[in-house]
Amino acid sequence: MKNVLLLRTSSMGDLIHTWPALTDLARHRPELSVSWLAEEGFADIPGLHPLVSRTIPIAWRRWRKALFKAATWREIAALRHTLAATRWELVLDAQGLLKSAIPGRWANGPLAGYDRASIREPLASRFYERRYAVSRQLSAIERNRQLFGAAFGYRPEGAPVFGIRCGERLAWLPAGDYAVLLHATSRDSKLWPEAHWIELAQALQNQDLAIVIPWGSAAEQQRAQRLAAAIPGAVLAPKMNLREAAALLGHAAAVIGVDTGLTHLANALDVPLVAIYTDTDPALTGVVETARAANIGRAGEIPTVDAVLALLARVRGA
Repeated sequence: MKNVLLLRTSSMGDLIHTWPALTDLARHRPELSVSWLAEEGFADIPGLHPLVSRTIPIAWRRWRKALFKAATWREIAALRHTLAATRWELVLDAQGLLKSAIPGRWANGPLAGYDRASIREPLASRFYERRYAVSRQLSAIERNRQLFGAAFGYRPEGAPVFGIRCGERLAWLPAGDYAVLLHATSRDSKLWPEAHWIELAQALQNQDLAIVIPWGSAAEQQRAQRLAAAIPGAVLAPKMNLREAAALLGHAAAVIGVDTGLTHLANALDVPLVAIYTDTDPALTGVVETARAANIGRAGEIPTVDAVLALLARVRGA
C-alpha cells in the first residue's frame, strides 16, 4: 500500500465535506492508504470513512492557549516525529490554511494544495510543492473533489457519495421510529425559534415519531432541556462523542437541523433530512440535496413550521 497524508483539521462540517472526495479516491486509486491529520476534538470523524486507516490528532486549538508551556512543545515535537516517520507518496492540504500547511511541511513527502488564487489563506500556498487551481465558486464538497482529482490524476464524476458507516443503534434510544432535532449551531443568528421547534415536535409526535434532542455545549444543553420540558415524552440525549452522534443520526427516521456540522453528518448518512437556514446561503453551505435531503430558507428568512413539515413529508416519502 502507498501512504497518503490528508490535512483537514477542522471544523466538523469541513471534515464531513471531505468524505465524498475520499470515496472518489477509493474508486480511482484503491492502492492508497490514507492517514488523516485532524484537530483532536474531531478525531472521531475521519475513521467513519472506510478508506481512512489512521487518524493523527493535532491540538492547535489547545496549543495556542499554552504556547509558553513545556508540555505543549513536547507534544508538538512528538507530532513532528510521527509525521516524519512515514514516507508519504503525497501530503495533501485540503484545508488551505497556515495551521494546516505548517504541519504539512513536517511530513516526509511532497506537499500539495490549492494555488494562490484558489485558497483561503494565499500565504499557505507558498508552502506547497504542487499547486492546483480550483474554482472558489464551487461548493465545498466539489472543491474537495476537484482538488483530489487534480492531485491524484483523475476526473471526479457523478453525484457526491459520502460512503460512511453509522454503527450500531444506541441502547438508550426509544423503541420504534424517532426524529432528531438538531437545534444547536455556532451563531445565534443561525438558530430557529424555540417555539417553532416545539410546534414541529408536537406535529411529529402526532405522526408516531418519538423525539430525540441532542446537545453538545452547556448552552446547548440548557436549550435542549427547555425544549424537552416543553415537549412531553421527548428524550433528552446524553452527552455523546461524534461516533455516537453518527449512530444516533444514522438510525433516525427523520432529522431536522439548522446550519451545523451534525446536519451535514446526517446528510452524509443519507437519512430523511430537512436543513433549515436563517442566516447563510444554502447554495454554498447547504446540504447536498437528494430525494432524501433538502434545504429550506436563506439569510434573513425564517422558514415556517408548516413549510418544514411539508418538505419533511416529501423527503420521508422518497
